[in-house]
Amino acid sequence: MSSTIAVAVLAAAIFLVAYTYVGYPLLLRVVGSASPKAIPTPEETEEWPHISVSVPAYNEEAQIDDLIKSLLALDYPRDRMEILVVSDASEDRTDDIVRGYAEQGVRLLRMPDRGGKNKAENAAAHELSSDIIVNTDASIRIAPDALKPLIAVFADPTIGCASGRDVSVGSDEDIANAGESGYVGYEMKIRDMETQVSGIVGASGCFYAIRSHLHRLPLPEQYSRDFSAALHAKEHGYRPVSVTDAVCYVPRTTSLRKEYRRKVRTITRGMQTLWFKRHLM
Repeated sequence: MSSTIAVAVLAAAIFLVAYTYVGYPLLLRVVGSASPKAIPTPEETEEWPHISVSVPAYNEEAQIDDLIKSLLALDYPRDRMEILVVSDASEDRTDDIVRGYAEQGVRLLRMPDRGGKNKAENAAAHELSSDIIVNTDASIRIAPDALKPLIAVFADPTIGCASGRDVSVGSDEDIANAGESGYVGYEMKIRDMETQVSGIVGASGCFYAIRSHLHRLPLPEQYSRDFSAALHAKEHGYRPVSVTDAVCYVPRTTSLRKEYRRKVRTITRGMQTLWFKRHLM
């Protein structure tokens, strides 16, 4: 009896793994090829909307200057883009560096106490005046031509959330977690196929855009806002999509242990969000 149960459990595990990495992608490809759903491109855009870029930061003096310069250099009408850096009670020179860009339209919102990324983004939600909110991280770099493809999709009134495409980067000498690049690439391909069907399950927290009224929906601070963005969009009748040309470069995690812990936190927050949406909303 015990051997029968063991075999059944093993078979179920093999089936789940096979479905996750083979069956699900094949199913997406078949369904998506039957009636693919297109998304608008920059070439089809006649007028660019006003957008707000939100950047949560904690003790980022080493890279916040480069980040702001890269944001200001993005290929997007400067008079239609505002940038807000949310300092999570930084204790270094982060705030002073951000204030140095005030004349270029970069605003600083300082949190009185450190509360984490989600609390900072919650605080920023009502400080942003545009119809489209772009959320990004201080540690990543957005490709100069990535913003227009991300924003162009909102010309389709059925789209509520758009996720960028992560590209994992790191030193060639650092092979501690080189497999992360392959995994990220696989995940991005899955999102592309999900976009062709009905929409993605979760957005990239380091670079995604969302309609402001969806972004302002209440969300407990312990839950993942980027994961919830796609769910909020879907629940309110919008389609969450992935944009292949909206590239952002994400530093590769150098420690397998750190990456494992990050994945566990992401999965946990995702499960919490699903529970929250089912029971409290």
